[in-house]
Amino acid sequence: MRLRCAVLDDFQRVATEVADWSPLADDVEVVSFGTHLDGEDALAAALADFDIVVTLRERVPFPGSLIARLPRLKLIVASGMRNSVIDYAAAEEHGVTVCGTASSSTPPVELTWALLLGLARGIVEESNALRSGGPWQSTVGADLHGRRLGLLGLGKIGSRVARVGLAFGMHVSAWSQNLTKERADEIGVELAPSREDLLASSDFVSVHLALSDRTRGLLGPAELALLKPTAYLVNTSRAAIVDRAALLAALREGRIAGAGVDVFDIEPLPADHPMRTAPRLLATPHLGYVSHANYTTYYGQAVENIRAFLAGAPVRQLP
Repeated sequence: MRLRCAVLDDFQRVATEVADWSPLADDVEVVSFGTHLDGEDALAAALADFDIVVTLRERVPFPGSLIARLPRLKLIVASGMRNSVIDYAAAEEHGVTVCGTASSSTPPVELTWALLLGLARGIVEESNALRSGGPWQSTVGADLHGRRLGLLGLGKIGSRVARVGLAFGMHVSAWSQNLTKERADEIGVELAPSREDLLASSDFVSVHLALSDRTRGLLGPAELALLKPTAYLVNTSRAAIVDRAALLAALREGRIAGAGVDVFDIEPLPADHPMRTAPRLLATPHLGYVSHANYTTYYGQAVENIRAFLAGAPVRQLP
């Protein structure tokens, strides 16, 4: 009997197109799920008859309670080499192997700039007006050259965002709890004296921090109040770093010029979620890592991981 493999959150229905799954044809039946399975009960019911699960990033939690309800599960393949929503101890206890894949940081860097530029030049508003017979020019774009870009985080993604900002002629500063002047000098940016100074002095602020106990709620009401009324905030990192209620209040009350957001507290967003209708918000449905090159890597290496597992020699094991 062939093993059964579930591919989760294949919203675009491309998982079996961007990679060659034929080497598994004799041993594995692949089933793609084009809609999100929300909640442990739904996951347990839908995945009960599967031996392998391929999951994208950290969008589907696999706590010990779920793993215990999937007695056939033998292998989880997660895109990327870091995943905080899989209970590795429970997986080991139940004999489930967990493997990852490579992942490029280029797509989220590019999306960060798509959001920032879209905000600065009113791209969506002006395009919609042009296509619907609206006014010919209704916004005045915010300049990048000579303005200050403040980065919360200067790691793999933040440093690449910084270099693009420098290429635009922006003054770039950065801050995080562990950021050193040596690291800032290496990238060619200023080390902000404090988080508060960075927020108060920046025209554009972009978040590039990992979610942890220290960064959860890092930007709350007091911190967002430091932003200039002409400032823009971009978050392509993790939703929980920015207090949702505080951000919505700042947008509704016009206390900041706008925000670009790719991550949310609930995904997919419910139809009545307030982030769907917030003013001054340019939002995308968590597209940061969604690119053809990344998907080719994710699913191509998922096939490699499954083949290696079936051969008894798993590769790219997590954690």
